Amino acid sequence: MSNPQRGGLLGWLGDFAWRDGAVEIRKTGIRLRVNFDLIWEVAYWLAYLAVLGVAVAAARARRRAPMSIWYAPDHPRPWYLLRGAALWAGFRVASSPSVADASFYFDDSTRGVPPPCPGLQMFNHRCTDISKTHVAQVFATVFGYPLALDPAEAFGDIVEKSERNGVHDGRIVQAPLRPRNGYAYQKLIDTTDEVGLVHDLRTPCAGGKPVIVWEKTKPSAMRFAIHNSKAVLRDPILIFSPSELEMIATFARIIGLDWGGLDILRDRQNGQIYIVDVNKTDLGPVIALSWCDKVKSMNRLSRALSFLVRSGARNAHDPARR
Repeated sequence: MSNPQRGGLLGWLGDFAWRDGAVEIRKTGIRLRVNFDLIWEVAYWLAYLAVLGVAVAAARARRRAPMSIWYAPDHPRPWYLLRGAALWAGFRVASSPSVADASFYFDDSTRGVPPPCPGLQMFNHRCTDISKTHVAQVFATVFGYPLALDPAEAFGDIVEKSERNGVHDGRIVQAPLRPRNGYAYQKLIDTTDEVGLVHDLRTPCAGGKPVIVWEKTKPSAMRFAIHNSKAVLRDPILIFSPSELEMIATFARIIGLDWGGLDILRDRQNGQIYIVDVNKTDLGPVIALSWCDKVKSMNRLSRALSFLVRSGARNAHDPARR
């Protein structure tokens, strides 16, 4: 995925490899088992790409001189939420930084260094560490209560997760225990409802502020799985209090997230929210959403992205505001 000029189906297939009976994502090394769920997801994305194509044609018909975005070091495919929202808004992919209106640091890696793009407003350029440990540190600083814990000092059920981005290998373990290298340990947040489903508040943000919320539910036994039983579009002001929205924005500013998704959990015992993951290269929209909610989500996200890019591009060319 490192070549920004490589596009189309053949280019997309180059992002993946077949190794030891599984599909491997070349960038991250994550392996996906070929099963019904994976086949269903591929079928969904093909249908979504058709809908996206119609939205792109409509957006470009409305704008005779569309703006362009430079992505570096990687070029997001349409199944990434950033690229989908950019296409939905009518933005084109710049052929080089010199002709771009704005630039996004796009890298699936957990830690990285964004390439310089002089003269451009570069979004997410300060979001260089999305490890679970760093996320928990920033969270505790902003919210004033901890998510991370020492597994050797804790007792009972806790969560163990890889520090790596996009692995989805979380599991519940019994503390006390000796920590493993490369893993983070967190409080087990109880989001279970009265029928045994757990709730996850995926919160896409633009300009560091929540745009929408996807309330995802799944059986508690599958709390760490990537698949959801159901997902519903919500308005952030109906999910979070004004003070919570303010702290979420502060968290995004400190961690450097101009655009991306936050995984937020609300503990049913104490009512507090916890930001457990940061996704600057998140996929979307969520498969379990209805098609109506998908279209509504992309309309709102594309407008938010358009405002972010256009205001950022103006600031980048205004010496008084650099």
